[in-house]
Amino acid sequence: MPFKIVRNDIVKMQTDAIVNAANVQLQKGGGVCGAIFKAAGTKKLQDACDKLGHLPVGGAVITKGYNLYAKHIIHAVGPIWRGGSYGEDKLLYDAYKNSLNIALENNIRSIAFPLIASGIYGYPKDKALRIAISAIGDFLLKNEMDVYLVVYEKESVLLSEKLFDKIEKYIDENYIEKTSRSMQSYDLQEAMYKDTYLEDIPVDPNLKERSLDDLVSRKEETFTEMLFRLIDEKGMTDVEVYKKANIDRRLFSKIRSDNNYTPSKVTAIALSISLNLNLDETYDLLKRAGYALSPSSIFDIIIEFFIKEENYNIYEINEALFSFDQNLLGA
Repeated sequence: MPFKIVRNDIVKMQTDAIVNAANVQLQKGGGVCGAIFKAAGTKKLQDACDKLGHLPVGGAVITKGYNLYAKHIIHAVGPIWRGGSYGEDKLLYDAYKNSLNIALENNIRSIAFPLIASGIYGYPKDKALRIAISAIGDFLLKNEMDVYLVVYEKESVLLSEKLFDKIEKYIDENYIEKTSRSMQSYDLQEAMYKDTYLEDIPVDPNLKERSLDDLVSRKEETFTEMLFRLIDEKGMTDVEVYKKANIDRRLFSKIRSDNNYTPSKVTAIALSISLNLNLDETYDLLKRAGYALSPSSIFDIIIEFFIKEENYNIYEINEALFSFDQNLLGA
């Protein structure tokens, strides 16, 4: 998967490089920085950093990984949070951007980041996360690399309180608990759904409703056939689609080459998100792969929430899914 949020200890990440949340003096510090120095071998890493000298805020440099599994450590300096009026957002964005560019220059194929500046530097975690997602997302639209954002505890990554509350409220209003009675009811509904063709599916009022003739004429399309027809209709390229879907190019090539390919549900949804499909179109595309969105699935309800909100940023959707302990979208 090109970009994934994971809960782990960054020094244990088995990637080509890990990123150290460094200070401008490139000295061993506390928190993530101290843990990386200790795991890599403090003396060797400090000697290498001393040769590099001072690093400006927003800058990044590279050293060997020494005792780490990762062969390289990229040291990036984030800003101290001073209320947001001193260019902190740009400096933090630059720390990610410069780290990724150095990784690219050094032929690094996989890299793991901590949530830079969100510890002793005091950057609000929800704001720090949003900038990390923005910088990494912008990079991946133009480049190929596996990027991980590593958090040690779930609480280290938080949606803004307003968005979290809004999603939680939507889940409370739409979730059907999997009791035996509700499951029997839902199984019956699903069985009926398989024998019908898109009846009573809500349509996004901002998009043109498809005609009955159009629906019937497309009834026998496979998932792959419908996917690539939609890509053509929307004037998108394959690269745009698989990058927006946060899936691997090789997987996308498999789908492209096989008209009867059946993707996983998360991949099918990721592709529908990449195409900005409304609920009507999403249900239709998922059905071609044998899936549906269920009111007894928190994951499905969150997906439905973002589609209704017309928010098709897959990294922001994954941020929400992670916060609610759900699987992430992508390959």
